[in-house]
Amino acid sequence: MIARSFLAVVGAAYALLAVWCALLPRNTSRSIGYDLQPGGGQSEYFVVYGGLQIALGLIFLAPLVRPEYTMPSLDACLLIHGILVLMRTISFFLYPGIGSTTYFLAASEWVIFLGSALVWWRAA
Repeated sequence: MIARSFLAVVGAAYALLAVWCALLPRNTSRSIGYDLQPGGGQSEYFVVYGGLQIALGLIFLAPLVRPEYTMPSLDACLLIHGILVLMRTISFFLYPGIGSTTYFLAASEWVIFLGSALVWWRAA
């Protein structure tokens, strides 16, 4: 039950973020330092920050309707956020001038990674 609840919160956060990015791409992209170029840049942002995040949200929300998806969704959550934390940490050493929104995203990724690791460890 804890795993499903945790995944539901993560999934809802991804779904909300996806909708926010898809509906207000100019605002959200600027907050993380992106300059959306007309056409291709707008399309890429809409697909990756809207579409991919919706897909991730659905993966994490799936156990609410299919409890047998709990462990596969938790595995995915742990893997995805472990890689995000690794790459984000490396990026902090590679790139100067990182803004506060990016630090907030990094903190969120760490919380989700550590939370999923703890929930995974308790569920395994």
